[in-house]
Amino acid sequence: MNGPEIQVEFASELHVFVPRARQAGTLRAATDGVSSLGHVIESLGVPLTEVGALLVDGREVPFAHVPAAGESVTVRTVARPQQVPGHLRFLLDVHLGTLARRLRLLGVDTAYESTDIGDPALAARSAAEQRVMLSRDRGLLRRRELWAGAFVYSTRPEEQLRDVLDRFRPELLPWTRCTACNGLLRKATKDEVADQLKHGTHATYDVFAQCTACGRAYWKGAHHEQLEAIVERALTESRGQR
Repeated sequence: MNGPEIQVEFASELHVFVPRARQAGTLRAATDGVSSLGHVIESLGVPLTEVGALLVDGREVPFAHVPAAGESVTVRTVARPQQVPGHLRFLLDVHLGTLARRLRLLGVDTAYESTDIGDPALAARSAAEQRVMLSRDRGLLRRRELWAGAFVYSTRPEEQLRDVLDRFRPELLPWTRCTACNGLLRKATKDEVADQLKHGTHATYDVFAQCTACGRAYWKGAHHEQLEAIVERALTESRGQR
């Protein structure tokens, strides 16, 4: 783009995508007189999944607005909690396995691809199943066929979980989903899951659950206290957001 220039100011939360904006404050960007403002914002490095309101000289405009020379643009971040039509559910890519398991632990409908199936297939699944795509891949989040998407800002699972819960405020139903496959859990007797129990487990525990999809058995084993802490922290923070 070598046409007339506009001035663009990004919300501080978006500086991770445009590092030079952190130092310069307002950037100058060339336009071609044809491309939309949304296209210009993306060309500067910001996925539109992370953009909220766009203001041009103080008035809100759609992504399709074609900027003119000299306009002053303010790019805000997505308002929280972010509203998603219909039933809120997620799809996570291969790099977010721990986050996927923690969301499932909290009872949030979370699909996860444990292998790299490629951006086109992920975007197609997001659209087909109407799932919010969570990823740190900016290229994936720019794909037009996505139903909805969100960038995962942190590399630390506990921070990732906190951010997703704050942004979308999903209903939390802990201990109701299989952390392995996302299926729903049901109460099970010891006899029903006996083939999955070692001798010590069989003798020590009496309360079990089983996944209705994959058949995996669950009980309050050695890691339960750690999982309980994750659940209690999430529930406490969720109550504080209401």
